[in-house]
Amino acid sequence: MSRGPGSGDRGPLWVGTSWKMNKTLAEAADFVDELLASPVPPGIQPFVLPAHTALASVRDRVPRDSSLLIGAQNAHWGPEGAGTGEVSMRMVADAGASVVEMGHSERRESFGETDATVAAKAAAAVRAGLTPLVCVGEPLEVRRSGGASDFVAAQVTAALSQLEAADASRVLVAYEPIWAIGEHGIPATSEQIAPVMALISGTVADIAGDRAPLGVLYGGGVNPSNAAELLGDPCTDGLFVGRAGWTARGFVELLQLCAPFAAAQA
Repeated sequence: MSRGPGSGDRGPLWVGTSWKMNKTLAEAADFVDELLASPVPPGIQPFVLPAHTALASVRDRVPRDSSLLIGAQNAHWGPEGAGTGEVSMRMVADAGASVVEMGHSERRESFGETDATVAAKAAAAVRAGLTPLVCVGEPLEVRRSGGASDFVAAQVTAALSQLEAADASRVLVAYEPIWAIGEHGIPATSEQIAPVMALISGTVADIAGDRAPLGVLYGGGVNPSNAAELLGDPCTDGLFVGRAGWTARGFVELLQLCAPFAAAQA
């Protein structure tokens, strides 16, 4: 499952960004137009997660033959019905999503998203034909106490607990240590993330009957200066980017930086 130069193939290198609570419809259109003007390097699977308000308009702007995938930043685990302010998995799929994010630390902290709700969302996403993008990661105090591996393994295990073994291998997992996220985060090194990335791959494989996950991505302080180092980790299948990918120029730059690692897998 290596991703370093000279290693064997393990599928595409995933590179994506969540816009979080940013971009009007016009700004979303400008981003997509600029991104589509630059060819995607071979071997890279790009994806963007617009706000719900822009999801359908972004879908309509992306040509059908484009490799760019579109995802939603959140969706409810239940069917349509009472759920003021929520959207269902079926609704985001209808609006153009093929990926749906769940378990981000902001959702866990600010909106009470628990391991149980992440598990329910993962199962609902699979039922709707969507790819779950499960975010996991430990707070700084857990990292300092040496408990990062146990903490993250428990999150992964819980997130996949409602899936059949075969479906567990259809999940993307993004490791985003809470201490590395955001404008004031502490950028992680490949040495710090390597044991956790390997643990995530192994945990998913144990649940999925020795099948590898669709991808294990790293997110948290990813930027052009550290992308190459992070991709040097042999269990990292791609990057989930925050503010460094909020402009089309920044996202394209990251795609180009990732190109040599993707080419090495061809």
